[in-house]
Amino acid sequence: MHGFLDTAGERLDLECALPWVSELIAEGSGGELRRGKTSNASVQVRVEAGRHAFPTDGWEVLTRGAWRRAGEVVVEDACTAGFDLHVRCTPECAEFTYRWRPPPRDRVASWLLRSRFHLLARAVLMQYPPLWWAGLRGRAPLHASACSAGGSMPLVTAPSGIGRSTLILAELQAGGEATGDNLVVGDVTTVWGLAEPLRVEGGLGRSMPHGRREVVMSGRVEALTPDSLVLLERRPADQLSLVPCAPAAAGRFLATSTYMAGELRRYWPFAATLAAGTGLGPAHPPVTDVASGFAARLPSFSLSLEGRRGTPLSELLGSLEAVA
Repeated sequence: MHGFLDTAGERLDLECALPWVSELIAEGSGGELRRGKTSNASVQVRVEAGRHAFPTDGWEVLTRGAWRRAGEVVVEDACTAGFDLHVRCTPECAEFTYRWRPPPRDRVASWLLRSRFHLLARAVLMQYPPLWWAGLRGRAPLHASACSAGGSMPLVTAPSGIGRSTLILAELQAGGEATGDNLVVGDVTTVWGLAEPLRVEGGLGRSMPHGRREVVMSGRVEALTPDSLVLLERRPADQLSLVPCAPAAAGRFLATSTYMAGELRRYWPFAATLAAGTGLGPAHPPVTDVASGFAARLPSFSLSLEGRRGTPLSELLGSLEAVA
């Protein structure tokens, strides 16, 4: 399989010699994988058929299970997904090469916990590489989605399980646009979304944790410039549903939601290992700075969903101007 994907503001070139991994990649692209070669990729991902270890003789030990030499990095069992990883960077492109070499425990887990394995493998192969390379442009990952909702373009964030994905799907079904389901990279002005399926209750695709199923996202756009920041919460139904939020509190909410997100739990050590081994990018993504920058620049609001299940986001945000 050879294809390419625009995700997280990067063009990802994907070449895979393992059919089952090719299927995993195609499914994880949310229908956006395009077959063929591209000449302007900023991130290259290769999944080789070989099962032998990457050579590390004479390399410096970086940490347990990781080595470096001349700006290249090798990681065994990256993020416990079962793939060994070799990373090499040029000024124009990051090259990620993977080999499927799971320890026995990870091989068993990949069969017993299929949905969790699919999410983790997609993250390691398709999401973490462009997220890390985007960090070299000063962008940071955020647990949020930007979408069109009526006449506004909110950046919507919430802790997992609040109902953000369901709201986003409703806006898409009404003809709106969104950057993605769970993750974006941002630079305090614009956000770029990750290409992936939506995971919602009532979907028809692969079964996922927490009773959700996947659905292909129609209406996804690569980037949006939000005009407000909306924090989803569940407060008592007798409280106002939409209230202004101070910039400091809004920035803190966006940052903490990002750090709590399960999708990024393994990303922080992944990014730190690559930064230490290659000497490129920040030691830690500027999540707090970018979150605070959005909150300082945009009007921010707290929106309660308690007792309002099924109400479109555009209707819930209909009074933004009056509240502001």
